[in-house]
Amino acid sequence: MLKSFKTYKLLFLRLLVIIFGIEFSIYLSKINFVFAPIFGFLIVLLLIVELYFYVKSIILLYDKTISSIIQNDFSSDFSKHKSNQNDLFQLYDLLKNKQNEQVSKDIIYTSILNNIETGIIILKKENNDWNVFLMNDYFSKYFSSPKVSKWTLLKSHLPSLCKVIEEQDFQEIKTSLEIRVNEQNTQTFVMQTSRTEIFEQDYFIVLLDSIQNVVEKKEKEAWVNLMKVISHELLNSITPIRSISQNLQELVEQETISNDDLEDIKSGIGTMLRRSDLLQKFVEGYRKLAMLPSPKKEKIGLKQLIENSLEVMNPLFKEKSVEVYNEIAIDRLLSVDVQQIEQVLINLLTNSLHALENIEKKQIYIAAEIKENRIFIQISDNGNGIDKEIENKVFLPFFTTRKEGAGIGLTLSKNIVEAHGGYLDFRNQNEKTTFVICLIED
Repeated sequence: MLKSFKTYKLLFLRLLVIIFGIEFSIYLSKINFVFAPIFGFLIVLLLIVELYFYVKSIILLYDKTISSIIQNDFSSDFSKHKSNQNDLFQLYDLLKNKQNEQVSKDIIYTSILNNIETGIIILKKENNDWNVFLMNDYFSKYFSSPKVSKWTLLKSHLPSLCKVIEEQDFQEIKTSLEIRVNEQNTQTFVMQTSRTEIFEQDYFIVLLDSIQNVVEKKEKEAWVNLMKVISHELLNSITPIRSISQNLQELVEQETISNDDLEDIKSGIGTMLRRSDLLQKFVEGYRKLAMLPSPKKEKIGLKQLIENSLEVMNPLFKEKSVEVYNEIAIDRLLSVDVQQIEQVLINLLTNSLHALENIEKKQIYIAAEIKENRIFIQISDNGNGIDKEIENKVFLPFFTTRKEGAGIGLTLSKNIVEAHGGYLDFRNQNEKTTFVICLIED
């Protein structure tokens, strides 16, 4: 504000000098000076011309600054004029900084969108017509579609996609559809759309995920994890066997074998046998997972199924002083492979038993409930629970926290339940770990 006052002060001083020059020239003419008044009026004329150009420059500067702000053009540099028009240029710099910040954000957001392996289109409504506001690189490359700006052009490239959107009248939907990609066979995509209004502008967002890509990615991750486990187990067995074999070879190549050497040979062979047994168990566990037979379903009551499993486990419960609370009050018929589901229940009860090893008062709870034609069997224990660090690993093949464990119990159980059209999950709550078996009611 003080800087702007300085401009007005300079303008006022110029006006005072001009007025003083006119008065002084008139005074000189009254006292009969001939050339002095003429010279004075010339100076006044020059001052008026200078004032005109001074005011004009200020107005032009104001006009240019205001025009830049209105047109959102911040390419000009007014830093040298800040001393004269500080308030206006402060506003200009503030808006310029905000625009630069917004441009930076737009570049970052666009870069993120272009690196996401999901097809993204954002449409914008203009005069009752939809136009393409943004199309990310993944969408453009995957569908070989140029980055068009008109909906009609996009429609000519991807008619099946645009037809579904138009049929739903550009409303929020989540569905699957088949799209032909690069003149190859059709692929199935999951499409999810949303509509939003920002500053009275209507936007429609379309997300497309290829089911094939998702499945391939999950399969690849599963294979990588499986190969890590298999290679780890194989190396754990093969490395010591190879080392012992080298030692035994050196011993038997000696001319004479002492009693100590014989003992070393016996010990080495025993170790090799133990490691071979562990390796054999590992392979058998893998065979169980890979060659799980299809369920041979028959009808059985829920209570009977639970009692059969508890009968198998009761001797261990008594030995470990575990209190088992069977809280199942309902009894419904299930169509399941009895042996397989009993194996799942025994695996989960065994898992709870191991979780209670360091607990003084050991408790296991069994409950069930029915929701929307599905039966949920819950097996809980008051053990230490599952650590956050391993929650995403409990169903991985051969993953175990027990030295003597094979690491296939939970994986096998999950595969069995899923083969029955249900699912197996767990949760930690109220100081209890609960495994939930979901099965379809007969």
